[in-house]
Amino acid sequence: MSYPPGLTRKPVILIVDDTPDNLSLMSGLLSGDYTVKVAPSGARALKIAHADTPPDLILLDIMMPEMDGYEVCRQLKADPRTAAIPVIFLTAKSEVKDEQHGFQLGAVDYITKPVSPPIVLARVRTHLTLKASSDFLRDKNDYLEKEVARRTDEVRAVQDVTILTMASLAETRDNDTGNHILRTQWYVKLLADHLQHHPRFAAELTPAYIDVLFKSAPLHDIGKVGIPDRILLKPGRFEPDEWEIMKTHCALGRDAIVHAERRLGVDVPFLSCAKEIAYSHQEKWDGSGYPDGLAGDVIPLSARLMAVADVYDALISRRVYKEAMPHEKAVALMREGRGTHFDPDILDAFVALEAECKAIAERYLDSDEDLERHTQ
Repeated sequence: MSYPPGLTRKPVILIVDDTPDNLSLMSGLLSGDYTVKVAPSGARALKIAHADTPPDLILLDIMMPEMDGYEVCRQLKADPRTAAIPVIFLTAKSEVKDEQHGFQLGAVDYITKPVSPPIVLARVRTHLTLKASSDFLRDKNDYLEKEVARRTDEVRAVQDVTILTMASLAETRDNDTGNHILRTQWYVKLLADHLQHHPRFAAELTPAYIDVLFKSAPLHDIGKVGIPDRILLKPGRFEPDEWEIMKTHCALGRDAIVHAERRLGVDVPFLSCAKEIAYSHQEKWDGSGYPDGLAGDVIPLSARLMAVADVYDALISRRVYKEAMPHEKAVALMREGRGTHFDPDILDAFVALEAECKAIAERYLDSDEDLERHTQ
């Protein structure tokens, strides 16, 4: 025989009936074209249906002892492993209400006894063809979903690599280490997760936005690649003219990201966030920061979060030109900046999470080798 489209093997038909003569009759009718399995009870039918190679279609009698066909069908359709197997009721119950009940349970067809062989063969072939088409579409959809997921993962990986590459480029020219990038990234996520249900921030701090924040945070100091070494690596205080040059790293960072975005030709959410962080993370809540002297909620939320993370890490980190400040002293100093340097609610979150911040700092502690690399 020619198999239904989509099938390259003999389809397997399960016949369920408690009467041996009926099993023999239907088996003889179908065994020439199909692989036939038989079950004299509902329990046996369920066991066969749950085997490693389930049937392609089930012909199911209704009136059986212990477990009738309706209950067998209900259990088949309730189990994801067998729900897609088409069930055709084969029974002497011919009332409209009986057919209606069968269809409500999920059967695809209803053939009354005594059966007409041509009708049985035609209906079986039709429903096997439909199942083969349905299986093909489901497999195709599964493949497409997996392919979309794979390509999405690739895009994310490219984004992550791009960000880390750009951040690492800045790190090679700065006194900050790569661990500074990791620490500030995790501080920002910790703060954002804590504040996502706060009335002021809930609308903005969605899980998707927090993910973007986490990806973008490493680019906060990318603009330092444009600062001359004589200023960037100076161990002492800056002269006024040097300080003015140093402050341009915010605009340089934003402009570098804008240039990259233009080259892409599309707006990318994580780059938009990165622009905010790079340009505005040195702004202060009271308007005394730079580069634009923004104040309060005018400062992007991403930059306000980064400001807390960046200052805390700067205080507690060793550098070639300074020792690390103890955590407790750093927290006390940060408290003094509440409502002046820092958004009060974000600073309160930091204080509530100070133990977790300290744990992050210890997890990504700079080693002597890290510091030595930045003196060479």
